[in-house]
Amino acid sequence: MPKATDRQYINYLGEYYDDCLEIESVLKNRPKSAEAASLLSSKLQEREVRRNAMVQYLADKRGISFKEMWQQLLKKEYSPMTPEEFAQLEIVDEGS
Repeated sequence: MPKATDRQYINYLGEYYDDCLEIESVLKNRPKSAEAASLLSSKLQEREVRRNAMVQYLADKRGISFKEMWQQLLKKEYSPMTPEEFAQLEIVDEGS
Protein backbone atom coordinates (compact mmCIF):
# COMPACT_ATOMS: atom_id res chain seq x y z
CA MET A 1 0.00 0.00 0.00
CA PRO A 2 1.54 3.33 -1.00
CA LYS A 3 2.09 5.94 1.68
CA ALA A 4 0.15 9.19 1.54
CA THR A 5 3.43 10.92 0.71
CA ASP A 6 4.09 8.76 -2.38
CA ARG A 7 3.54 10.69 -5.59
CA GLN A 8 1.12 9.55 -8.20
CA TYR A 9 1.40 10.95 -11.69
CA ILE A 10 -1.06 11.66 -14.45
CA ASN A 11 -0.37 12.16 -18.13
CA TYR A 12 0.34 15.63 -19.43
CA LEU A 13 -2.93 17.53 -19.73
CA GLY A 14 -2.07 19.28 -22.94
CA GLU A 15 -1.16 22.90 -23.40
CA TYR A 16 -4.64 24.38 -22.95
CA TYR A 17 -5.60 22.43 -19.79
CA ASP A 18 -2.13 22.84 -18.31
CA ASP A 19 -2.49 26.61 -18.79
CA CYS A 20 -5.96 26.50 -17.22
CA LEU A 21 -4.57 24.62 -14.22
CA GLU A 22 -1.75 27.17 -13.91
CA ILE A 23 -4.26 30.03 -13.92
CA GLU A 24 -6.52 28.28 -11.36
CA SER A 25 -3.58 27.73 -9.04
CA VAL A 26 -2.37 31.34 -9.32
CA LEU A 27 -5.87 32.71 -8.69
CA LYS A 28 -6.18 30.55 -5.56
CA ASN A 29 -2.58 31.16 -4.46
CA ARG A 30 -1.73 27.49 -4.18
CA PRO A 31 0.77 25.17 -5.84
CA LYS A 32 -0.28 23.69 -9.15
CA SER A 33 -0.06 20.15 -7.74
CA ALA A 34 -2.36 21.08 -4.83
CA GLU A 35 -4.90 22.62 -7.20
CA ALA A 36 -4.77 19.54 -9.45
CA ALA A 37 -5.39 17.26 -6.46
CA SER A 38 -8.26 19.45 -5.30
CA LEU A 39 -9.92 19.47 -8.73
CA LEU A 40 -9.54 15.71 -9.12
CA SER A 41 -10.97 15.05 -5.65
CA SER A 42 -13.91 17.32 -6.40
CA LYS A 43 -14.67 15.54 -9.67
CA LEU A 44 -14.45 12.12 -8.02
CA GLN A 45 -16.92 13.26 -5.35
CA GLU A 46 -19.30 14.45 -8.09
CA ARG A 47 -19.18 11.03 -9.74
CA GLU A 48 -19.66 8.95 -6.58
CA VAL A 49 -23.28 7.98 -7.25
CA ARG A 50 -22.55 7.03 -10.87
CA ARG A 51 -19.39 5.11 -9.93
CA ASN A 52 -21.23 3.17 -7.20
CA ALA A 53 -24.00 2.31 -9.66
CA MET A 54 -21.42 0.95 -12.10
CA VAL A 55 -19.79 -1.17 -9.39
CA GLN A 56 -23.21 -2.46 -8.29
CA TYR A 57 -24.06 -3.39 -11.89
CA LEU A 58 -20.86 -5.42 -12.21
CA ALA A 59 -21.49 -7.07 -8.81
CA ASP A 60 -25.09 -7.96 -9.71
CA LYS A 61 -23.99 -9.42 -13.02
CA ARG A 62 -21.55 -11.69 -11.19
CA GLY A 63 -23.85 -12.51 -8.30
CA ILE A 64 -21.50 -11.04 -5.70
CA SER A 65 -21.81 -8.19 -3.21
CA PHE A 66 -20.90 -4.58 -3.87
CA LYS A 67 -18.09 -4.90 -1.32
CA GLU A 68 -16.63 -7.99 -3.04
CA MET A 69 -16.70 -6.25 -6.42
CA TRP A 70 -15.13 -3.10 -4.94
CA GLN A 71 -12.30 -5.21 -3.50
CA GLN A 72 -11.73 -7.01 -6.82
CA LEU A 73 -11.43 -3.64 -8.56
CA LEU A 74 -9.05 -2.22 -5.94
CA LYS A 75 -6.86 -5.32 -5.99
CA LYS A 76 -6.86 -5.35 -9.81
CA GLU A 77 -8.42 -8.82 -9.76
CA TYR A 78 -11.33 -7.70 -11.97
CA SER A 79 -11.60 -8.86 -15.55
CA PRO A 80 -14.53 -8.46 -17.93
CA MET A 81 -16.77 -11.51 -18.25
CA THR A 82 -16.51 -13.44 -21.48
CA PRO A 83 -19.72 -14.26 -23.36
CA GLU A 84 -19.19 -17.89 -22.36
CA GLU A 85 -18.98 -17.00 -18.66
CA PHE A 86 -22.12 -14.89 -18.92
CA ALA A 87 -24.00 -17.67 -20.73
CA GLN A 88 -22.99 -20.10 -17.99
CA LEU A 89 -24.41 -17.74 -15.34
CA GLU A 90 -27.74 -17.58 -17.20
CA ILE A 91 -27.94 -21.39 -17.24
CA VAL A 92 -27.26 -21.53 -13.49
CA ASP A 93 -29.88 -18.83 -12.80
CA GLU A 94 -32.51 -20.58 -14.93
CA GLY A 95 -31.93 -23.84 -13.04
CA SER A 96 -32.52 -22.21 -9.65
